[in-house]
Formats: sequence, structure tokens, C-alpha cells
Amino acid sequence: MRPPWIDAAWSVWVRRREGGRVPHAVLLAGPAGLGKRGLAADIVGGLLCTAPGPDGRPCGACRACTLVAAGTHPDLHRVALEVNEDSGKLRTEIVVEQVRALRDALAQTSQFGGWRIALIDPADAMNGPSFNALLKTLEEPEASALLLLVCDRPGALPATIRSRCQRIDLRFPARAEALAWLSAAGVAGAVGAETLDLAAGNPGLARAYAEPVARAQLETVLRDLAAVGSGRAAPGDVAGSWLKDKDATAGLLVLAAQAVRVAAWSTLGQGSPGKSAAALSGLTAGADFQKLAQWWDRANAIREQLRAPLRHDLLLLELLRDFRAVLRPSTAARG
Repeated sequence: MRPPWIDAAWSVWVRRREGGRVPHAVLLAGPAGLGKRGLAADIVGGLLCTAPGPDGRPCGACRACTLVAAGTHPDLHRVALEVNEDSGKLRTEIVVEQVRALRDALAQTSQFGGWRIALIDPADAMNGPSFNALLKTLEEPEASALLLLVCDRPGALPATIRSRCQRIDLRFPARAEALAWLSAAGVAGAVGAETLDLAAGNPGLARAYAEPVARAQLETVLRDLAAVGSGRAAPGDVAGSWLKDKDATAGLLVLAAQAVRVAAWSTLGQGSPGKSAAALSGLTAGADFQKLAQWWDRANAIREQLRAPLRHDLLLLELLRDFRAVLRPSTAARG
């Protein structure tokens, strides 16, 4: 189901294409969950399709569309996170060798006689050498070649990269539109409103938060934060619990930050914490809004630090101690 709010971004692209102003590089930017990748698929498919529809989107039936769907179109080159051959695990960065290979591929003649497209996703996962290699490609663009960068965090890209791309941003829809879309997706009523608040107005994330696994994680996070804040649980014990499944730790931190954000706004009488977050809201009712806001910022920052080879247990321990201190300054030394 294509989200209706991406129509505005699609219109921006169509106007550029119909006006003969297709750039050599486009940056699709916006928070995760808004449909950037669906928009990227439409842009790629529309350029490679041999019989696009009247709205410029791919037909989905021609040979080019079939090859794109199968991932075998010779003029479409994808750059994504790859498996590290040494460890067998997915890399956390797009490495320079991938970008150099992409540059060589774009230098080749189009096999279909049309566009050659490079799709880099997630573009914010490139490391320093990768950015430098990409910059050379941006400075010397190939004719009839499009670099399409998809990015949740455009601020993570160097200014030299951003300045050489035409940017298309996806933005949050109005609340009524988001709730209607959630309802059509099966997330209706109070659950839709609560998850949308938890997702700070992002309907894609709200839909993800409504899934059973995420709902269970949210209940765990709320219970643990309430226990730490009230002194019923030691920060170290909760930190250890959150680290048992390291693949889930970042997700728990996201939910913790979002829940505290909702609770913080409720201290100002703005918004409703929803049924599942009511206990946390009651716990934070006497806390200072600015300190709660600083805590959710730190939680989001630590989520990024989990990618680095740091002592994750110490990061989480300090974060949870700080949460108790925000609520009960006198207990800070006893964490």
C-alpha cells in the first residue's frame, strides 16, 4: 500500500523529469518509516521501464521491469551493506571497494541504451574513504547516469556530498492522514493514536510499533524504566537484561527514548501518553521537562554508539543511572 504522503515528493521528481532537469545525483532523505525506499523504487523503475504509466511510474510488466524486480537489470547497480567474508556477519559500513566498483560500472555503456542508475542505500552507512571515492564520481558525472542516495540521517553525509545532490525530502503527514492510513493498515482506534504518539508522528514507525514483538518490547521497556526510576531495580541489572539479546538492544533504546519523550511532553500537559505508557507518565509527572528531553537525546546517541567497539554495558548503566537521577536527584549517588 503506497503511503499517500509520498505523492508530494513524487510530484517534485516528475516535474524535474518532465522538464528535462534530471540531475546526476539525487538524495532521498527523511526519517525511517516514511516510504523513501518505495519512492526510490518508483524513480528507478520509471527511468528504466520501457512503458511507464501516465504518472511516470513503472508498468511492472515489461522486460525491464521484470529484470529490475529480479535484481538482474544490467543498468541498475545497487550498493548496500554486504556480508563480511571473514566474520560471516553483515557489515556496518559501506566500504570503499564497493564505491570504486560502482564507479567502474557507471563508466560502462548502457546495455539497454538508456539510463544507468546507481542506488546507494543506506547512504549514511558509507565510511570516510567511501565518501571520498563517491565525491570523485559526483565531481565527474557520467552522461545518462543517475546516482540515487537513500538516507535516514542526511546530516551524517559530508556537506561536500549533500551539496552535489538535488535533495528530495519526505515529511510527516498531518495527524488525520496518518491515523487514516494506520486504520486502513489495521492499526485503528486507541492503538493507532498511541503508537503514532510513540513514533512522534511517523506513521511508518507507528505501524511497526503496533506489531506484537514491538508491543512486547515496549511493555518490557516501560516496566524496566519504572522499576529503575522507583528504585525497585538496579540500573546494572536492567542494563544486563537489555544486553542479553544484542541484536534487540538498539530497538529497546529507541522505544525507551520515544516513551520518555511522550512522558516528557505529558509533564507539560501536551499530548496523551496512551494506555501502555500511563505508568511511566505517572512516574515522570514531577520531573523536569528539560532533563527528560536531554535523557531521550542521550538514549538516541547511545544507540549510535552501540555500533562502536565500546563497553556497551557501561554505556547503558550510566544511562539508566541518569534516568533515576532525573526522577530522583537524591538517589543519584546510590545507583
